[in-house]
Amino acid sequence: MIVTFKRKPQPTSTSTSTLLFRDDPLGAAVADLKRRRLLKGAGALVAGAATPFVFTGNAWATTETTPITLNGAKRGGTLTAVIHPEPPTLAFFVNSATMIGAVASKIFDGLVEYGPDLKPRPQLAESWTVSPDGLAWTFRLRRHALWHDGQPFTSADVKFSAEEVWLKISPASRRVLQYLTKIDTPDAHTVVLHLSKSTPATFGILDSLGTPILPKHLYENTDIRNNPYNNKPVGTGPFKFTEWARGDRIVLDRFDKYWAPGQPYLDRITWKITPDVSGRATALETGAAQYGERNPVTFADADRLAKLPHLVVSREGYNGYAAWLWLEPNLRDPILGKLEVRQAIAHAINRDVLVKTVWGGYAVPATGPESSLVKSFYTADTQQYPYDPKRAEVLLDKAGFPKKADGWRFKLDHDFIPYGDDYRRTGEFVRQALRRVGIDVNLRGQDLPTWIKNVFTDYNFQLISSWGTDGLDPQIGIEQHYWSKAASNGTPWFNASGYASTEMDRVIEAAQTETDPAKRRDLYVELQKIAQRDLSLINLFEFRWFGVWAKDLRNVTDTASHSRANFARVWFDKA
Repeated sequence: MIVTFKRKPQPTSTSTSTLLFRDDPLGAAVADLKRRRLLKGAGALVAGAATPFVFTGNAWATTETTPITLNGAKRGGTLTAVIHPEPPTLAFFVNSATMIGAVASKIFDGLVEYGPDLKPRPQLAESWTVSPDGLAWTFRLRRHALWHDGQPFTSADVKFSAEEVWLKISPASRRVLQYLTKIDTPDAHTVVLHLSKSTPATFGILDSLGTPILPKHLYENTDIRNNPYNNKPVGTGPFKFTEWARGDRIVLDRFDKYWAPGQPYLDRITWKITPDVSGRATALETGAAQYGERNPVTFADADRLAKLPHLVVSREGYNGYAAWLWLEPNLRDPILGKLEVRQAIAHAINRDVLVKTVWGGYAVPATGPESSLVKSFYTADTQQYPYDPKRAEVLLDKAGFPKKADGWRFKLDHDFIPYGDDYRRTGEFVRQALRRVGIDVNLRGQDLPTWIKNVFTDYNFQLISSWGTDGLDPQIGIEQHYWSKAASNGTPWFNASGYASTEMDRVIEAAQTETDPAKRRDLYVELQKIAQRDLSLINLFEFRWFGVWAKDLRNVTDTASHSRANFARVWFDKA
């Protein structure tokens, strides 16, 4: 069943361009010019119009990356990376927003990291064993790892973090490790995790962002969520926090006592906060910046930059970062709580046109919440909602919302995720599509902290766009959006829709401890079928991420996702 509640009052409508560039009018003008070039020849999606946007670039025009190697690795250099939006915090164990993780993953190490083959590799744990029944996990820790303030890293830090952060705060680990019942520390360099039930997803969450390890001596007996070190973090990773000049940059410097001899190779990483997409393209083109993660430029610029001899534009390095974008309706709302309305919205949107135009072909239409890249769990055998505006209108009539004299059925506020121009244009596409079937959409832009609070704490929204990653396992990346026990309650990117289904909960909870791979796959196939039937999320498309970096920057693709890698082995190959 689907539980609905009374809708809360909505915030006042605001101008999207004013909010996105409120401190940067020149940036707004430049971005608008870039948008006009990208959308040249586009027409509004009014009655009879087929496409609202036109993209003329060559999708996936990427360049070949350099081989992964440490042979000849050179020490030195400052890596300047463009980033947007600005992280609202560096407390990655509270807020799992991707730009926070991109920065924090350089400051903190985890027990393990994951290679391009998605297999775990030693990090703070130099080795490990798992009991035959899967209930005891023993980790041997590095003896010479230090915190950035010089204090030794020990098993006490892991035990403290497991008990106070993994099980109580950290968004993913408190779900995946819910059966963690005891943590033993036989000595300063050994940790044993005891589980009451074997959980197959455990090994997919032991990196720095999945199971954060914080310094006990700085966090014990404090309010962890509001500890002052959250925004001047002290970690064990290859780079130490130096400076955060709000609105401009975040600076990390080489930690010269890092546990890996000779690493890191870079002297400094400067994250340059660059809201203007044209500014990001210019910085990368001119060499003012040498790295941008997760589609840092427009797709037209990606095609252009891929032709330059000094840059790499590549989809490599995201093997463990399958992701998808959805519309999330607030099921507490009396309009969106009706299944026919959600079905109508799904039928009203032409996903093929959306991914080819707004996203320049760097995306594919979604068939459900699981990415088609995750072959071990994906199924296309789910209920689909092909583009059919006439069907959408029939469903809206059936739901009790006929067109009024002014041509509108009802008004709907749509708050797009404030991650940049592509997401705003996706919102414009959705608005025009829904207006065509008689839904008057008010598109609203907000700054990221406001959007997060409205959606995940106050549930003060009607329809949002959002996205997430599948992770290395559906339990890590998908479960949180559909499990009733994962209601957000202030935790970003958890179930904010109000969706609660006993049938879905049964499937999710069975999959959490199912150790037979075939049976576990069957359960996640069932999850996808239920998700597409109930439409608590209207899944639009799967991302095909690309990054942009200097050709002389080596080893960017050395992990499952360079967006959350620590960059200890990244180096400049300069003469």
